[in-house]
Parts: sequence; C-alpha cells; structure tokens
Amino acid sequence: MTSPAKFKKDKEIIAEYDTQVKEIRAQLTEQMKCLDQQCELRVQLLQDLQDFFRKKAEIEMDYSRNLEKLAERFLAKTRSTKDQQFKKDQNVLSPVNCWNLLLNQVKRESRDHTTLSDIYLNNIIPRFVQVSEDSGRLFKKSKEVGQQLQDDLMKVLNELYSVMKTYHMYNADSISAQSKLKEAEKQEEKQIGKSVKQEDRQTPRSPDSSSNVRIEEKHVRRSSVKKIEKMKEKRQAKYTENKLKAIKARNEYLLALEATNASVFKYYIHDLSDLIDQCCDLGYHASLNRALRTFLSAELNLEQSKHEGLDAIENAVENLDATSDKQRLMEMYNNVFCPPMKFEFQPHMGDMASQLCAQQPVQSELVQRCQQLQSRLSTLKIENEEVKKTMEATLQTIQDIVTVEDFDVSDCFQYSNSMESVKSTVSETFMSKPSIAKRRANQQETEQFYFTKMKEYLEGRNLITKLQAKHDLLQKTLGESQRTDCSLARRSSTVRKQDSSQAIPLVVESCIRFISRHGLQHEGIFRVSGSQVEVNDIKNAFERGEDPLAGDQNDHDMDSIAGVLKLYFRGLEHPLFPKDIFHDLMACVTMDSLQERALHIRKVLLALPKTTLIIMRYLFAFLNHLSQFSEENMMDPYNLAICFGPSLMSVPEGHDQVSCQAHVNELIKTTIIQHENIFPTPRELEGPVYSRGGSTEDYCDSPHGETTSAEDSTQDVTTEHHTSDDECEPIEAIAKFDYVGRTARELSFKKGASLLLYQRASDDWWEGRHNGIDGLIPHQYIVVQDTLIS
Repeated sequence: MTSPAKFKKDKEIIAEYDTQVKEIRAQLTEQMKCLDQQCELRVQLLQDLQDFFRKKAEIEMDYSRNLEKLAERFLAKTRSTKDQQFKKDQNVLSPVNCWNLLLNQVKRESRDHTTLSDIYLNNIIPRFVQVSEDSGRLFKKSKEVGQQLQDDLMKVLNELYSVMKTYHMYNADSISAQSKLKEAEKQEEKQIGKSVKQEDRQTPRSPDSSSNVRIEEKHVRRSSVKKIEKMKEKRQAKYTENKLKAIKARNEYLLALEATNASVFKYYIHDLSDLIDQCCDLGYHASLNRALRTFLSAELNLEQSKHEGLDAIENAVENLDATSDKQRLMEMYNNVFCPPMKFEFQPHMGDMASQLCAQQPVQSELVQRCQQLQSRLSTLKIENEEVKKTMEATLQTIQDIVTVEDFDVSDCFQYSNSMESVKSTVSETFMSKPSIAKRRANQQETEQFYFTKMKEYLEGRNLITKLQAKHDLLQKTLGESQRTDCSLARRSSTVRKQDSSQAIPLVVESCIRFISRHGLQHEGIFRVSGSQVEVNDIKNAFERGEDPLAGDQNDHDMDSIAGVLKLYFRGLEHPLFPKDIFHDLMACVTMDSLQERALHIRKVLLALPKTTLIIMRYLFAFLNHLSQFSEENMMDPYNLAICFGPSLMSVPEGHDQVSCQAHVNELIKTTIIQHENIFPTPRELEGPVYSRGGSTEDYCDSPHGETTSAEDSTQDVTTEHHTSDDECEPIEAIAKFDYVGRTARELSFKKGASLLLYQRASDDWWEGRHNGIDGLIPHQYIVVQDTLIS
C-alpha cells in the first residue's frame, strides 16, 4: 500500500498537469478569437477602402466637371471674338501662347480626372470587393484547418495524460510489491533468528527422554521457515513482475512526453505560422498590393500627363520674349508700323533749286553754322550718353526687381505631422509679407525716375538727329568730306592715336594720377556726372597734346576728371576688351570660385597684345586701389564695375543687352578684385605699372639682367639726400589712412600713427621713420603741419 504522503504527491502532479492543459486549451480558444478579429478587421478595412475610393471618384468627377466649365467659359469668350483674323494673329505672340496652353492644360486635367474617377469605380473598387470575398472564404477554410490542428493537439495531450496515469499506477504497484517483499524478508530473518536462539538454549544437558520433544519442536520451526520462504518467493516474483511493468510504463510515458512536447512546439512555432501565412493570408497582401498599385499607376499617369502639360507651359514661359513679340507685332501690322514715304521738296512758283546754296554771301554763314552745329552736337552727344548710362543703370535696377526669383513656393507644401492647413502655411509666403508695400513703392519710384530719364534721352536723341541731319547736309554742301563724323567716338579715337607713342595714354595716366592723389575718398567718384563744360575743356586740352592736370593744383572738379577718363574708354574705336573674346570671358561667370574665375580670365587675356595688357594692368590696379576706400567714396568693386563695364566691354549684337550687361559687370568686378592674380607681374610683362602714390613706374631690363624700377632709383636719390641733410631736424606727421608697404623699403603703418619725416624723396614720397625703422612714406597717406613744411 502507498503512503498517504505519496498519494497526496500524485494528486498534486495530476492537478499541475490539468492546470497546464487548461492554460493551453485557453490559449487555443484565444487564438481562434484573435484570428476571427483579424478577419473582421480585414473586412472592415476593405469596406473602408471601397467607401473611400467611391467618394474620391465622386470628388474627381466633380472636379473634372468644374475644370471643364472653367475652360469652356474662357474658350467661349475667345471664340466669341468678332475679328477672327485679329485672334489668329495674336496667337503667335508668346504671352497669348502661354494663355492658350494654360487653357489646354485645364481641359487636359479635366479629361484626366474623369479617367481617374472611372478607374476608381470600375477597376479599383471591384478589386477590393474581390479581395474581401476571397479573404472571407479562405478564412473559413483556414479556421477549419486550425480547429483540426487544435483537436489533434488536445488528443496528444489526452494520450499523454493516459500514459502518465498508467505509469503512476504501475509504479505504485511496483512500490507496493517492493514493500511487501521487504516485509517478507524481515519475517524470514526474524524467524531464522528465533530458531538459532532456541537451538542454542536447548543444548544436550537433560536426559535422553526429552530428545524426542526437541526433535518435534525443531521440525515445527523448519516448517515455519519454509512457509516464510515460499511467501518471499511469491512476493519476489510479484515485485519483479510489477517492476517490469513500471519500467515499461515509464518508458512509454517518457516517449509520449517527448512526442507531446514536440507536437506542442511544432503547433506553436510552425503550424500557427503556416496557418496564418499559407491559409489566412493566402493571396491577401498580393491582391491588396495589386489593387493599390492600380491606384498608384493611375495617379502617377495623372501626374505624368500633368507634367507633360506643365512642361509645355514652362517651355512657353521660357520663350516669353519681348523682342520677338515686338518683331512679330510689327510684321503682323506692317502697314501700321512701316515708315511713311519721305517728304519731298515742294518748289514754290517754279523754284526748281532743291539744294542748299553755298555761294557767297551765305557761304561764310553756313560754315559758321556748321561749326556751331558740330560743337553743339559734341556736347549734346556727351550729355545724352551720360543720360543713357543713367537710364540703363536704372533699367537694370528695374530688371533686377521684376526678375527676382520669388516664385518658389515649395515651402508652402512642407507639411508637418500636425497636418497644418494650407491656409496657415500660405499666409507666410512672399505676397503676404508687410515689406511688399515698401518694395512696390520703391519699384514705382524707380520706374518714375526711369521714364523721366527715358523721356530726357529720347528728346535728346531727337534733337541730336535733327541737328546731325542739318550738320551733315551743311558739311556735304560745303565739301568738307574729310570731316564725315563729328561724333565723340572719333574725337576719343584721335586722342588714342595721339597717345599711341606711349604705353599708357596721357589722358589715362594723368586722370588716374590726379584721382589717386586727390580723389580716393571722393564720394560717388565715377558715378556722379561732372560738368559737361569742364569735361569738354579738359578733353580738348588733351586733344591738343597738353596735360591740364599736371602739377599739384587741385582746382578741377573731381567728377569731371572721372568723366573724362570714362569718356576716353567709351570713345575707343575698339573696346579695351575686344569683342572676339567676349564669349570666352563670359564662360567664367558660371564659376563659383573667384580664384577659378581669375585663372580663366588670365588665360584668355594673355592672348591679347602687350600694349593692351599694360593698359589693363594699369587701370585695374588703380580701380582696386580706389575700391579700398569704399567706406569713404561709396564705390566698391561692384559699383565700379557698373560704371566701367559698358565702357570697357561692349555686348555683341544679337545678344540680350540687359542680361549680358549684368554678366559683363560681374566680369569687371572679378577683374578688379583679382587683378594681381590675372595680369602679369612687371617681371613677366615689362612696362609701366600703377603706383599707389599716383605715379607711374617703368620696368625695363638693366644692363646686368636684373629688373630695376623707378622706386629703386628714388630710393637711391633719397638715401643721398638723407646723408647730405643728416643734421636737419625731422618733421612730425600723422597717418591719414592705413598703409601696407609693397616692398621692404616702404614702411607700413596704421591710421593715426605718428611718423618722423627726414627729407622729401620725390613729389609722392618722403624718407622717414616709424617704430624705429627707416623707409619710404607715401605723401598722400599723411598729414604734415603747414608751418613745418617749407
């Protein structure tokens, strides 16, 4: 018999097994519920997709109808135009072409959205219906398979329970038989022990009469032992039999336990996954993928169609060309815009003389009148040219305003996860900013100034045309054929020819020297127009071979001198930058790095003649020096480029003058900034170079093969002066500006520094000392007390 403790333990084991099985059974039930919920969610999702696309199809159709109405409204308005020829002619103009393409794009979008609505209703929604039906049908079959798998699993668990019960029963019988066997063995040992003790007590001490009794007792004891041995043998056999059954039952239990665990593992790890993948989800995701890809294909084709139409509009926008439209307009209405016939001379009362009379006594009067016209034309052309430059600069400002690239609204379509409304985003765009009112006011003010200058320019050009016609007729009549052109360009060309004997023309060198000495801080230099009378006087003096700016006198108007310098370069027969290198130079504008631009410009300019390179080097060194005082003169490299760009480099015919001029200005600005990296050094190209003091330094080969300069000569002279006048008392001076020495002989100092001056080395240099170092000090950068200078 088993003990109560053992029986209790067996009950606990059975109870624990039952609990585990119940948990598994509960999991299996929840699994089915979970799959049921998944199926319901799929059905609901597919139903929502159907409702969504059905509603979207309605919206697309409504949108298509509204677009069609919009297009038809304006197309009908266009068709109702009475003058069909006028309508036909206008279609060739680029703005009208943009308008027509815009209307066609609206019609195209209307058709595309109708097609999209049809695809939603007749293609995508039926696909979702089919997916829903397939999913429901497959889920029912999947549930049957799942139920069968769960039943098989429960069958395995029940088999395990039966085997375990059998094992426990046989093992309990084995333990009971073993207990009975041990009890029999104990009885046997006890009986044998009693027999031995009695034999020891009944030793032969009594008479022979008692021997029979002892023999009989001994026989009884042996019979009891045999009975016990028989019972032991029987219990031993029973134990052996039960033990074998228990072992076999345990083996079966362990085998069933391993099989059950394998089955449970397979069900949870493989069967459930296969059930979901290959049964419940069979074709669901692939079918949903096809349906949604149909939607994507429709939308992408809609976008592609829209982009094709937008590309056509973009191409038309790119081709908006005022010049071409003007030409087309004039060609369309040639009878309106063609010049009328010339007015013919109408003789009075038979007067048949149709030519000017140049005979005495009116000949001298005609000659005087021709000279007066020539002089006045020269002045008017200069004045009108300045007005034209101001007008063109103002036009460029207007072009910059109206061509500002403020059309990118991509920021309005950058939505956050909070799904902000489009209205709140658009409210922050360019058009809603308060500064738009200020910009509009500035634009209108600039336009007003531009039209004022335009009117002034046209009036001046009309007057010049009239006077030029009179002058030409007088000139022709008087037989002065050698003076066929009295224009400013010819006069400037004459100056250039007169100056061709020297590397730097006299007018260039003299004007730059004067500005470098007296006008580096002059506000608006080259931008403000000077006195036309003084400009003419100075120009005429240079034409006579004189130098009206020689000496240190500063009684000339700085703006007039700057005007003479610009006038010289603008009047050259061939611009300083030849037209044949225009395209090569324009290639540098697209380069981002200033160093790359400089290397490209240098490569192009090195092909020019030596004399041209020397003048360029001289001029741009001066302009760079002038730009360093931009805080005082308000002329940085860009402002200087605007003033000199049209004079130094003309835009070839057939190019857009406005856009190309902006590129020219950028090129000139780069050349001013990078002039040291662009032009050859004096050792590479012999010739005059610009000195910051306003003088010209000439570099040539010395007899010893080394390059010497005027500065070196000046240094030698100043050294001698300092030696001879060593006992002179030094003069104290204060620096007006910062200066950085270009050679080891020149001193560097900051504005406000105290300097000692020993001796005047030249008109432009002093020999002096700063911070214990002797060297050359530029005269234009210091202030010396008048009482100390003798």
